[in-house]
Amino acid sequence: MHIMSKNAIFTILLFVCQSAFARAIDDSFGQLLPASNAQAALWWASSGWKVSPDKPLPGKKGKTFTIRTARNEAEAAQLIVRPTKNITGFFATASDLRGSEGGIISVANIDILRVRFVNVTIPTDSSAATGLWPDPLPPFKQPIDLEANKNQPLWIRVNTPRNVPAGIYTGNIKLTAKDYTADVAINVEVYAFALPDKMTCTTAFGFSASNVFRYHKLTDETQKRQVLDKYWETFSRHHISPYNPAPLDAIAVSWPAIKPPAVDNEKPVRTELLLPAEQLGPKLDFTAWDRAMSRAIDHYQFNSFRLKIPGIGGGTYHAISQPNLLGFTEKDPEYPIMFDSYCRSLQEHFEEKGWTDEAYVYWFDEPSPSQYEFVMNGFAKLKKSCPKIARMLTEQPEPALNGGPNIYCAISYLYDHKKAQQRREHGDRFWWYVCTGPKAPYCTLFIDHPATELRVWLWQTWKRNIEGILVWQTNYWTSDVAYPNEPQNPYEDPMGWVSGYSTPIGKKMPWGNGDGRFIYPPESAAAANSDKPILDGPVDSIRWEMLRDGIEDYEYHVILKKLLKNDKLTEHEKKQYHQLLEVPQTITKDMKNFTKDPAPIELHRDKIARAIEKLSKYQD
Repeated sequence: MHIMSKNAIFTILLFVCQSAFARAIDDSFGQLLPASNAQAALWWASSGWKVSPDKPLPGKKGKTFTIRTARNEAEAAQLIVRPTKNITGFFATASDLRGSEGGIISVANIDILRVRFVNVTIPTDSSAATGLWPDPLPPFKQPIDLEANKNQPLWIRVNTPRNVPAGIYTGNIKLTAKDYTADVAINVEVYAFALPDKMTCTTAFGFSASNVFRYHKLTDETQKRQVLDKYWETFSRHHISPYNPAPLDAIAVSWPAIKPPAVDNEKPVRTELLLPAEQLGPKLDFTAWDRAMSRAIDHYQFNSFRLKIPGIGGGTYHAISQPNLLGFTEKDPEYPIMFDSYCRSLQEHFEEKGWTDEAYVYWFDEPSPSQYEFVMNGFAKLKKSCPKIARMLTEQPEPALNGGPNIYCAISYLYDHKKAQQRREHGDRFWWYVCTGPKAPYCTLFIDHPATELRVWLWQTWKRNIEGILVWQTNYWTSDVAYPNEPQNPYEDPMGWVSGYSTPIGKKMPWGNGDGRFIYPPESAAAANSDKPILDGPVDSIRWEMLRDGIEDYEYHVILKKLLKNDKLTEHEKKQYHQLLEVPQTITKDMKNFTKDPAPIELHRDKIARAIEKLSKYQD
């Protein structure tokens, strides 16, 4: 057998990785801009491309770059600078955008973010590759230095106000550095309709407040609230609802002052109550929680929140915890009275506040078939005590689960549309989720995959009549298993490492690059080693932006579908426009075959927007 040298093996592996990177990041996109000169080439690309530092300049030329957006929508494009020699003190600023109808989009509504790269050393899967991948989008607050013959993308994001007139808006991005200056023209087309403040597609994403406090070095409650508000702002701008938007304001519960007697196995099961039934119900104080939730729902426009029900137990496929309230188990007569009283109090309060539609109970994660009986017991209690509160389970429909959850949330690749349709006939709803799985060839959440995947995921969501999306975590910046001695720096190590599930301390087992991480701590808090509190807000990512775009695309479909109910339309018009609600195969043929190029998405989105503009005139 021929044995290759280590150098030969390394060369082949490097070629394979580079080829994979080239497949993931197409070299054919982008347009060279007129402001290019001998000092620096300037070009632009859709936000749906990931621009590597070494991508060659595009062969196509353009006059300017254009962003198309509805009112009350955010949309971005990338302006890429590639200097021919090192440049120091580089900075970018925007001008106001002035519209053809006299409107102005002020510079305050334009964000210029710096695309930062993370070094992938372990590819997530066989479709990915090592190397520098763009993902974090830190604010461009101060001048930076640029390396010769390397691309530095800038993320130009326009947050279009609700009240500006439709039309074409023009302005410029001014680039300055030592001995360098350039003006780049920018066009923004504003469609003649607005997106609602609250999106239709339900979102449910995990968030660790403790990670924020740890990395930002926050101990003072006022500072914690100040920083949390900055995180909620970016969640709101991206239409993402955190599991718990009130981590500092839990419902205050006063339980009866009782405890179970010692168990005597020789005596029959106890049936007499230790207190009269009317004294067993807990007293719930919603004052602080209501204040936080009102802000979450009315100001931030979150469309869901997760409820934790004390005493119900829980667990995952790995292990379960049995039901227990104040030491009382299901065998004790006090347990069902206390449990029922708590749940009924919740439901009555939510009905009074008008929050029943946003609430859901998510108390068990990914059960195995052997745990279905345990899970159904818990759902039976919830169904009896708070039937109007949604019961969500991260599992696909199975006969043994019928009548338990009324929101199924399957991992995306296990979603079965035929089975889902059968359960929809019984009133059940469907969400789905992605996490460390699936991996290629499905739409995923990983850094070292094409940017289009998360946006396409929302088109797949619409196509299957799925009402919500879920991801287990958004700021999983460190694994205490993989990094037991000091926190992980997510800018330096992009991998999401396994925690829990009996993983030995110090063991590094990869989940995938970026798994559980859509936002980053501010750069000054990256290593969680500051000697003073850091009050800056979070750093967005390209994947976070793609999620927002996909959720807004979903809303375009919702708006068009509502407009098609107008009786003034002829049947021919309805049929013609209804075709736009069908997701083209050029965007996603099936779960494994979808576009890596953002152009088909942007083209069909524009068609829907034009249809909305035309049909909206019937509403006037």
